Amino acid sequence: MGLPKITVVQTGEMLMCRVIPAALMASIIFCGTIGAEDANADRLAWWKAARFGMFIHWGPVSLKGTEIGWSRGGERRGTGGTGEIPVEVYDNLYKEFNPVKFNAKEWVALAQAAGMKYLVFTTKHHDGFAMFDSALTDYKITNSPFGRDVVKELADACQEAGLRLGFYYSPPDWHHPDYRTENHQRYIDYLHGQIRELCTNYGQVDILWFDGLGGTAADWDAVNLVKMIRELQPQIIINDRAGLPEDHATPEQKVGAFQRDRAWESCITICNQWAWKPDDNLKSLEECIGTLVRCVGGDGNLLLNVGPMPTGEIEPRQAERLREIGAWLTKYGSTIYGTRGGPFLPDRWGASTCLGERVNIHVLEWPDGPLRFPLDMGLVTGDDFIAGKGAIVGEADSLTLSQESTPVQELDTIVQLVLKRSAESLEPASALH
Repeated sequence: MGLPKITVVQTGEMLMCRVIPAALMASIIFCGTIGAEDANADRLAWWKAARFGMFIHWGPVSLKGTEIGWSRGGERRGTGGTGEIPVEVYDNLYKEFNPVKFNAKEWVALAQAAGMKYLVFTTKHHDGFAMFDSALTDYKITNSPFGRDVVKELADACQEAGLRLGFYYSPPDWHHPDYRTENHQRYIDYLHGQIRELCTNYGQVDILWFDGLGGTAADWDAVNLVKMIRELQPQIIINDRAGLPEDHATPEQKVGAFQRDRAWESCITICNQWAWKPDDNLKSLEECIGTLVRCVGGDGNLLLNVGPMPTGEIEPRQAERLREIGAWLTKYGSTIYGTRGGPFLPDRWGASTCLGERVNIHVLEWPDGPLRFPLDMGLVTGDDFIAGKGAIVGEADSLTLSQESTPVQELDTIVQLVLKRSAESLEPASALH
């Protein structure tokens, strides 16, 4: 991860695409605002219903507690800048990397305990180190003292537990000698070869999550790359960071804007850093729940990142926070999973979700005074507080919510409405407060 340089950039309710070479335009059906009921709908159905996944950034750099990829010194062709760890030190960390407490089944069980429905793991970051047993390089986890294929163990554990599996892969590679040189075609062959390995050697792969750092489709021969991936894994979901729009947009370290006509997923860290850092600032439960609610209320997903320690364990305080999120979802997951964003637009007060005839209003921050929502009350057949307490008052064309005179502090006050028709058919509207 790192600087959020995204091919499809979200601006309000529109998507604007980077200029793509004319030779590639024939391979792109549409670039701009992308219709909801497009050819991607079937393969995206499970993912949009899942709403919540685990991102994992991990590698030998955890021995230093600095940021993955970005803390590597040396040249960054195509990007510029340099990191604080000398390249000769960074590139040899794998020779000390022996995370003997790594247990793929424990990671998967924790993701499921957190209420997450899929997992995306960093198979190779910008530093070029392969966390899988690639036949195309010696710079890989199976040549470390640990000697085991982490990706294989994670894939097996996910498939055994029924957790959907995704692979992060960085097309940029600051370690590879041919990357962005006169021999860049050799690097493209290497990149395609490693993706072929990932799509061939690890069973069903549900997600490929590229992180192209602003590169164009031509930089990665992305048209042919995506064609190969979809031939090998026809059901796979691919993000927008290999220079093509593909299945979904990827706002980074922020909640995306409300948008129903283009799938999106915010990737956000549970601490500050993507990779593990000792004593990093951990987000509160309130912040985590609020972020999840606002993502889903905007009709997007949340991919929440954890950074395992050099031992192979997920830091206990991060694990505890994940379990707390899972406990909340055990109670209120019906207002998250399978829902769509709206019909009330997210704002500082919170967000709403809907499923069938039900609307879930999540009040995360009460304003000074009541909240009023534009709504034909003739459509409402039932209403109730399912978390927290307060007052509900209906008028002809609006619904007003007020908190208790002596409010009890809640992570999220939830009011559920039952309508006479599908809530998704209502025009999205802002609260009137």
